[in-house]
Amino acid sequence: MLLLLLLLLVPLFLRPSAAGGAQTPNDTSEGCQIIHPPWEGGIRYRGLTRDQVKAINFLPVDYEIEYVCRGEREVVGPKVRKCLANGSWTDMDTPSRCVRICSKSYLILENGKVFLTGGDLPALDGARVDFRCDPDFHLVGGSRSVCNQGQWSSPKPHCQVNRTPHSERRAVYIGALFPMSGGWPGGQACQPAVEMALEDVNSRRDILPDYELKLIHHDSKCDPGQATKYLYELLYNDPIKIILMPGCSSVSTLVAEAARMWNLIVTLDDLEERVKEAGIEITFRQSFFSDPAVPVKNLKRQDARIIVGLFYETEARKVFCEVYKERLFGKKYVWFLIGWYADNWFKTYDPSINCTVDEMTQAVEGHITTEIVMLNPANTRSISNMTSQEFVEKLTKRLKRHPEETGGFQEAPLAYDAIWALALALNKTSGGGGRSGVRLEDFNYNNQTITDQIYRAMNSSSFEGVSGHVVFDASGSRMAWTLIEQLQGGSYKKIGYYDSTKDDLSWSKTDKWIGGSPPADQTLVIKTFRFLSQKLFISVSVLSSLGIVLAVVCLSFNIYNSHVRYIQNSQPNLNNLTAVGCSLALAAVFPLGLDGYHIGRNQFPFVCQARLWLLGLGFSLGYGSMFTKIWWVHTVFTKKEEKKEWRKTLEPWKLYATVGLLVGMDVLTLAIWQIVDPLHRTIETFAKEEPKEDIDVSILPQLEHCSSKKMNTWLGIFYGYKGLLLLLGIFLAYETKSVSTEKINDHRAVGMAIYNVAVLCLITAPVTMILSSQQDAAFAFASLAIVFSSYITLVVLFVPKIRRLITRGEWQSEAQDTMKTGSSTNNNEEEKSRLLEKENRELEKIIAEKEERVSELRHQLQSRQQLRSRRHPPTPPDPSGGLPRGPPEPPDRLSCDGSRVHLLYK
Repeated sequence: MLLLLLLLLVPLFLRPSAAGGAQTPNDTSEGCQIIHPPWEGGIRYRGLTRDQVKAINFLPVDYEIEYVCRGEREVVGPKVRKCLANGSWTDMDTPSRCVRICSKSYLILENGKVFLTGGDLPALDGARVDFRCDPDFHLVGGSRSVCNQGQWSSPKPHCQVNRTPHSERRAVYIGALFPMSGGWPGGQACQPAVEMALEDVNSRRDILPDYELKLIHHDSKCDPGQATKYLYELLYNDPIKIILMPGCSSVSTLVAEAARMWNLIVTLDDLEERVKEAGIEITFRQSFFSDPAVPVKNLKRQDARIIVGLFYETEARKVFCEVYKERLFGKKYVWFLIGWYADNWFKTYDPSINCTVDEMTQAVEGHITTEIVMLNPANTRSISNMTSQEFVEKLTKRLKRHPEETGGFQEAPLAYDAIWALALALNKTSGGGGRSGVRLEDFNYNNQTITDQIYRAMNSSSFEGVSGHVVFDASGSRMAWTLIEQLQGGSYKKIGYYDSTKDDLSWSKTDKWIGGSPPADQTLVIKTFRFLSQKLFISVSVLSSLGIVLAVVCLSFNIYNSHVRYIQNSQPNLNNLTAVGCSLALAAVFPLGLDGYHIGRNQFPFVCQARLWLLGLGFSLGYGSMFTKIWWVHTVFTKKEEKKEWRKTLEPWKLYATVGLLVGMDVLTLAIWQIVDPLHRTIETFAKEEPKEDIDVSILPQLEHCSSKKMNTWLGIFYGYKGLLLLLGIFLAYETKSVSTEKINDHRAVGMAIYNVAVLCLITAPVTMILSSQQDAAFAFASLAIVFSSYITLVVLFVPKIRRLITRGEWQSEAQDTMKTGSSTNNNEEEKSRLLEKENRELEKIIAEKEERVSELRHQLQSRQQLRSRRHPPTPPDPSGGLPRGPPEPPDRLSCDGSRVHLLYK
């Protein structure tokens, strides 16, 4: 059965599905050479445009082509060919030709059989068909017809049975909801057309001879609420209706949903399913029942370009008034509308809109309409023995008003043929078919078996109607010609036809587009990668290269002068590791600046790993060596007095073991990271950018990153461990700033280098994470931090050594120094000599202080002696003639020659 399908109030946006497209094959020798189409036919190249087909010579392996024919012709031979690996197409020994055929309707005879002789399917020139009717049927018309240049020699006959008397026929009821008013008053012409069809069917003796079709209908007013009321009256009131015929889109949707619950037959063309099958994507849908202003704004916000508007004429005027206000027309947009509107629908006065005729004309210019060819253009007789023109004349007589003023007049032929399709399906299902023996009077809303049989019978129906050839596809949809028109200069022009029975599109190439070509289905998004500035990369690379040269010079200097005592006392092997670590860190600048501008997608993971390993090992060797020195100085010179013996010896292997431990921890961590969660290329997408030029494209910036699934976890482990090491290094450097030791004579310079590296690393790590989306800033900050910290480390550690050896001339080794002085003093003796000299200077200072004190005491002693002599008179002389008697003078115990002491120590 065919029902009047009125489209929903739902605009759809279409664009080709990504899965349905095909890449343009490269012009290469690996493939099959392109095949020329047969005469009166063509080749469908799936996924390729005509321009692409013209530009290529070869098609890739496994590519398929399909032959199509024009007009009343069909492919004889392979219809599809596939490109094989050997460069040939399948079945090339059998040609594919487009041959004129006769109508396939002659190959099917209801209530009878057709025998084809003189040819195979399809019916070619010279083929002959013989018709035979089933028992209890007799043939009306010629029993034989011959195919000659695409035409059968005689009209198609039919099988007729003796009809049961009218009084004994059983009634089969059809329910219908005709919209006699409302948005689309199509019932005004469709109801009379249905009544005409029922009269014609019931008068036939070969169709439903034991039944009579009767109609029960209501006015839905194209209103879902009103239709719901009448729908339940039809369902819950006797008699049982074997089929429902809705009209108006909203009512059709309602009936289709309800019909599933009562095993009723409703034919509804599902646009969404069909476009999906055709490889077209519906990206957005918008419904409205009153003011279309908001939905139209949503269309613009969703960047809708190809818009299918499924609404009636009155709503179309409201929609396009809003379309004009939102500028949703012009070269960037194409609208598909229903072709049922009047030719001047956009010029009709409508008090519900506030747009002028000129504004409406500008908004609708270029839109495309599609409508089924509702009236057979050929003057051939239909199954009812009427031509299309005779049907129009007969229907016009039944109408009470002029056809142009009657709603649904254009759709009336479809309604008429819908009844015939139903009658033929019921006839095949019922006992009148002579086979199934199904009694239509046994139908009820719980009988799924009869419903399925009616549905299958309808899908297999094929007949000539007043609307054209009536045939249904597997989903029950009518397959017919579709007229395609475009509004050009304010009037509709035919631009093509589509034959759904043959899936053939006839295009007249008269379409015109405002922009000169059809618009894109969406804004063309051009993906562009943000690459690192090459000037910045080259500049930093030059600095890094010079830093590597400096590190090599320092390393060579340190190795060459490793025999010099001053170099030996600075632990040269650790300094060598520092120079190597700086070289690795500087080398990491190069992969850090490599991106998609230099390398391909497959090389990106290797570059990511190179960045990680070079930086990790460079830090461990460079900073780890300096950290080891500071750690040893702090450990030894902060020991208590009872452990001073530790200072006398320094075992180098302990220092190397510490560095090896730090490097081993990094190697283990990086290896686990690389194995468990390796780095790979990820893409960061930014907001779209509109170009300054007036072109229908937008720029989608993208940025490449090195990342892994648990990147934050690994960075937390790595940065946490390194951060603690940096902070500990700063603490140790501060604690040992006043320590002096000849075992590691450059530890103060090492402390300065640690300050430099720690501060730069602690600042750079968080800043680069914040600036990760700004490739130039992030690279400049990270790379310059590496370069500066490496430069400062090398300069602080090695330049003072070079300067000392140059200015003091301490180039000779210990052996050379012994030969020059003639002394055999070893390093320990020289160390003792220096200590004695230092102690001598301290003793000289003490002696000087003692001499000053002795002078003061002498002066005080003299003062006391003078005072005592005044108090005591002189003692008389000794009678013996000696000196005067008196107490003996105490010895001057403090009297000593300071110069002697001074000379003794000096």
